[in-house]
Amino acid sequence: MMNFSIILEKASVKTLAIGCFDGIHLGHLELIKKLDKNGALLIIDKFKGEVLSDERQKQELSKRAIFTLEFEKIRHLSARDFLEFLKKEFVNLEHIVVGYDFTFGRNKEAVAYDIEKLSKIKTSVVPEFKLEELSVHTSLIKEFLSLGAVEKARRFLGRIYSIKARLVKGQGLGKRELFATLNLENLNYFLPKNGVYASLIKVQEKGFKSVSFLGFRSTDLAFSIETHIIEEFKNAVQVGEEMELFFVKFLRENEKFSDLKALKAQISQDIGQAKEILNNER
Repeated sequence: MMNFSIILEKASVKTLAIGCFDGIHLGHLELIKKLDKNGALLIIDKFKGEVLSDERQKQELSKRAIFTLEFEKIRHLSARDFLEFLKKEFVNLEHIVVGYDFTFGRNKEAVAYDIEKLSKIKTSVVPEFKLEELSVHTSLIKEFLSLGAVEKARRFLGRIYSIKARLVKGQGLGKRELFATLNLENLNYFLPKNGVYASLIKVQEKGFKSVSFLGFRSTDLAFSIETHIIEEFKNAVQVGEEMELFFVKFLRENEKFSDLKALKAQISQDIGQAKEILNNER
């Protein structure tokens, strides 16, 4: 029923933070702060759409062992049965950490403050975390991204928003007529608004400044993610290679151009603007 991604025996877990943890935003970090050295995250995996972070990123950002529990396999359990299940899985569990809005049990029959009463396990309920008078939630961060407000999403995440993507073969038009690009295939991440962005791309564990395009190409109307690296880049890359793309600032909406000359002139402007923005980023 469970899969865990780094070495930590379940019997060693004494403190457990429970939640969905998509994105590992500033609100999630408040829960993680409550964990001791034998603490771990229990991720209730209930969302099957596009994500803000994968399991490896959650591991890196939380610096904790991660256990994943499929929601569909526990949704039938009563609140009391769910807690008994936890006790059997984590036999030395002493402390549970959840957010103020945590619910559990069949049909959400119980709330965060019921955990200690039903299980006799010490429970910390972390209060609502606000930034700029807004409650920090994954749904709000996705709303910012959908508007292209990647700088605001960054403040609520506590990091630059990024996606994992795989290098795919492009049309070759950029290299021949415009600027060479890396053509990317999104690996099930939530994408920000279509447009042109000042960005960073991590290739083979090294970051490079870039300008990125998201949207439908005018040449064949296919959706594409294309990144032009705006500094020296000599890496040999292969189709199928995984990369990470970081969205630093939205530059402009996508436009239609009368010819390649006009498009090239606009991309040159984008590059100049991105260089200024990315001067202090790496």
